[in-house]
Amino acid sequence: MKNIIFATVESNSFLILRLALGIIFFAHGAQKLLGWFGGYGWTGTIGFFSSLGIPAALGGLAILTEFFGGIAIIFGFLTRPAALGLAIVNLVAIVKVHGANGFFLNGPANSGIEYVFALSMISLFLLIKGAGSLSIDNAISKKLK
Repeated sequence: MKNIIFATVESNSFLILRLALGIIFFAHGAQKLLGWFGGYGWTGTIGFFSSLGIPAALGGLAILTEFFGGIAIIFGFLTRPAALGLAIVNLVAIVKVHGANGFFLNGPANSGIEYVFALSMISLFLLIKGAGSLSIDNAISKKLK
């Protein structure tokens, strides 16, 4: 089981995807958790999620997944579980927020699923392939062999 979680494809290029995804989710998570970067913080975000019918406990889990999942992805630590969590958060965002606005970002309210879909696909890629060579997961995987 440990080897499944930490095993990865030997490629340095995965770092590019990890940094892109991790920085985006860290920033969004920081908006929701800490109110950084113009965000509403924990209370405001939980209120928004509640207005969408998302229970506070699941909203809190989503906030923590974005913030800590983003950090985990950046460092390539527990990449597969973090990527799974981020993919689930994205799926909920598509269903609850963006889906009604169509595909394109230039659709109604400039919030179609296009961007969230791309983040979902990057998350799924990392879930399937792992963090790559330049990661903590790779170092752990080598020690487990």
